[in-house]
Amino acid sequence: MTIDQLINDCKKNDIKAQELLYRQFAPKMFSVCLKYSRSYAEAQDHLQDGFLLVFEKIHLFEFRGSFDGWIKRVMINHVLQQYRNKSFLNLVDENTPEEVEVEIDTEISTEYLMKIIQELPDRYRLVFNLNVFENYSHQEISTALEISVGTSKSNLARAKMILKEKIETNTGSAKMPSIK
Repeated sequence: MTIDQLINDCKKNDIKAQELLYRQFAPKMFSVCLKYSRSYAEAQDHLQDGFLLVFEKIHLFEFRGSFDGWIKRVMINHVLQQYRNKSFLNLVDENTPEEVEVEIDTEISTEYLMKIIQELPDRYRLVFNLNVFENYSHQEISTALEISVGTSKSNLARAKMILKEKIETNTGSAKMPSIK
């Protein structure tokens, strides 16, 4: 069965098609949810709720662009919605520079990097992931999280500083992966 047929069957609320779509996309979407969640368990919850939203909104997919991109956007927006309107997103650290250059020469595992990113406070983790992994501009982050551009810049800089400190503590190295 082609992906287009699978999507069309899901639009008709075909449970078997929904199961197939879930099985095909869940692993990739779980990694998306994990990037934006505090924990593995929270990511699982976001994945399940996100797929319910996908099936509720699949009728809106009009076969323009890739389905991969569409479902990823639905998942990210769902996770971000869980954090919107929480006061922690609007905190600005006036003592944090807006730009922090960080370089990594040290080899660290992907698992360790993901772990310390997940440990970031929500406001820093969300801005960091949107900027670094999704290539959102500060204006786009500002719109998505309903925060100011300055808050986005401050939160990104603080996230980078925290990650740098954790890597330095773990490795004894003063350098870390290039995160611009």
